Amino acid sequence: MIKQLVIIALLSGAANSLMAQSVEDGLKDLYYNKYESAKQTFNKVIASKPDERAYYYLGIADLEMEDKAAAAADFQKGLQAVPNSPLLQVGMGRLDLINGNAAAAKQKFEAASTATEGRNGDVARAIADANTEIKGGDRGYALAVMEKLLNNEGRRKKEMYTPTAADYIELGDAYRALGGENGGKAISAYDKALELEPNRAEAVTKQGIVNYNAKLLQEAVNDWTKAASMDPNYGPAYYELYQFYITPTKNQLSLENAAKYLQKYIDVVGTGAGKMENEYNLAAISFYNKNYDAAISKAKSMLPQAKDAYKAKFTRLIADAYLQKGDSMTAKQTMDEYVKSVPDSALEMNDYKLLSAIYSRIKAPDSTQQAAIDKQSINYLEKYAEADTTKDVDRYEEVAKAYINAGVYDKAADWYKKMIDLKTQLKQTPSALDYYNVGQNYFRAAGATTPADTVLLNRADSAFAALSEKFPDITTGYYWQGSVNAVKDAEAKKGLAVPYYQKYISMAESDAEKNKVGLIKAYTYILVYYYNKEDKPNIDKYMAKLLELDPNSQAAKQIKENMSNANKTRTQAGKSGR
Repeated sequence: MIKQLVIIALLSGAANSLMAQSVEDGLKDLYYNKYESAKQTFNKVIASKPDERAYYYLGIADLEMEDKAAAAADFQKGLQAVPNSPLLQVGMGRLDLINGNAAAAKQKFEAASTATEGRNGDVARAIADANTEIKGGDRGYALAVMEKLLNNEGRRKKEMYTPTAADYIELGDAYRALGGENGGKAISAYDKALELEPNRAEAVTKQGIVNYNAKLLQEAVNDWTKAASMDPNYGPAYYELYQFYITPTKNQLSLENAAKYLQKYIDVVGTGAGKMENEYNLAAISFYNKNYDAAISKAKSMLPQAKDAYKAKFTRLIADAYLQKGDSMTAKQTMDEYVKSVPDSALEMNDYKLLSAIYSRIKAPDSTQQAAIDKQSINYLEKYAEADTTKDVDRYEEVAKAYINAGVYDKAADWYKKMIDLKTQLKQTPSALDYYNVGQNYFRAAGATTPADTVLLNRADSAFAALSEKFPDITTGYYWQGSVNAVKDAEAKKGLAVPYYQKYISMAESDAEKNKVGLIKAYTYILVYYYNKEDKPNIDKYMAKLLELDPNSQAAKQIKENMSNANKTRTQAGKSGR
């Protein structure tokens, strides 16, 4: 009897070991982005015996495949099989967060954390991951959850938690999501993961993301290339390289490289990422190889069976393919119909970017329609920049330049000002050119009205004042403060520009030839001011300075004539008086 119980126990232990291994196999597939394969594995585990981890990670696999309804069913079935499971409660909280109900999500996260006393790795990582990866998540809370898991202070020996590489990666993700000065802490956390698992390509890939967010583009590419070399089967490294090269900036865009790395991703992931993802990637390969008709055909064939997320991706691909073919009207029709079919909240950053590009290519039959189309293009570009959660300075500048090209200078100035604010927020130092662009565009906008718009002149004055304050060793700020105030004081009777022009002159006269144009303008205003004040010594002083640089100055000639005529009049009046 005892022998029989021992055998039963051994068999039970072997079965449990096999089941646990099967969950780990599924997690391995998730790690490699083989979501369909992971689903098959987790379903086999569940068929053998209900397991909360299998249900939870099955739901995560469905979410990765953009199937929210299936994920909800996975978590709900799991809770029926394993009632009160903290991990599955976190899954439901994740769905709350995706649906925009942060309060309900937080309640479920807190309940799960309390139930496990913050010491369960799967639960803590699940809470942190939801809050770092989903819009509306509490990044600080994600970090607190991971720090509590890893903090063994005050715990008895048997309560000590042994960290895993996955824990340190999740800790790094929390730091990375917080951004700013936390980037270095994220890198350190990923390094700790590598100490435990030296070949963990995920850690190096995510270090690349930190470097990319810090605008260290070459370092990011190096990290992703290194990760692919460490583990040639790690698809996410190739996917990051693909994403890098499809980004439409001058330092990144390379359709040839994008196609190369997407093909490598397909090669290592295969059909494991799911049918929709695989079909989309195949269509994208055709697009990057400039086989636009094949891309359109493939994407259109998949639209009827695509759920919302993939419907958006296939629609963008179709519209972009038409745009690249030169058929901007069909591209516009494709995207306009899509915009009408979904709520505003469903539109993504890439939708706005593509819409802006399409509208910028449309040529209307008359100027009124063209102005409306150009305005819509810029509106979409604004939404693109504002939707960017990484807050990319280059995108703000792109909007500003678009407004300049449209001749809407006050809006351009507004966006250059936003760019300065963003740089400050990101702890970057705005340049002198940044302040100049704000002031210059407000000044140009003011000059487009008659008389010049005082509000816009004051904004320009403030921008140039900031330029003078932050860069006191260059002449630009003082000169343009003088120029703005000279417009405010068009008759040079108040002397508003005098202190700024005098400061400019004191710096610019050291290289009078280089600064000739600016000095002539400054001398002219001050000369007229002193003429109005009848200040003969200063009139003579600035007359001499002006004529030395501009012997044919009309202002100097006129003032000389006026003064000469005044002298004649006074002389004649004196004679008459005698």
